[in-house]
Amino acid sequence: MTAMAEASTKEYRQELCAHPKDLARIRRIIAAHLRRWGRGELVAPATMCVTEMLANVNKHTDSADCVLTLQNAPTAVRLTVSDTSTALPVVMEPDWRAEYGRGMFLLSKTADAWGTDRTREGKDIWVEFRTSSEEVVA
Repeated sequence: MTAMAEASTKEYRQELCAHPKDLARIRRIIAAHLRRWGRGELVAPATMCVTEMLANVNKHTDSADCVLTLQNAPTAVRLTVSDTSTALPVVMEPDWRAEYGRGMFLLSKTADAWGTDRTREGKDIWVEFRTSSEEVVA
């Protein structure tokens, strides 16, 4: 998205290990940044999506090491998780009786847009929440 390259974009970036015990702390950090930027309405969907993305890093990659980036632009907020795996996620129609397999489906239904980008180091998985272009970015 080109809006993310605009000068008014605010960014938070953190290198971390995607361990389940750290997810609550990461959700609090994301929520604090969103509220500080005046995007409090996005706390619930954004923290749900980041939880799913980080859980997938922990379950489906060889290393829990990743980078979390939160970007606030005038027209959208984007969350990106970068990891070292080249395997891309697949959205499947979930079996609601199964213990696993709903994460990417829920993410795809929660965010306004989502996608993956291959990188030299592995991949980026991102979700985007569009906002009104008339809102002020703090």
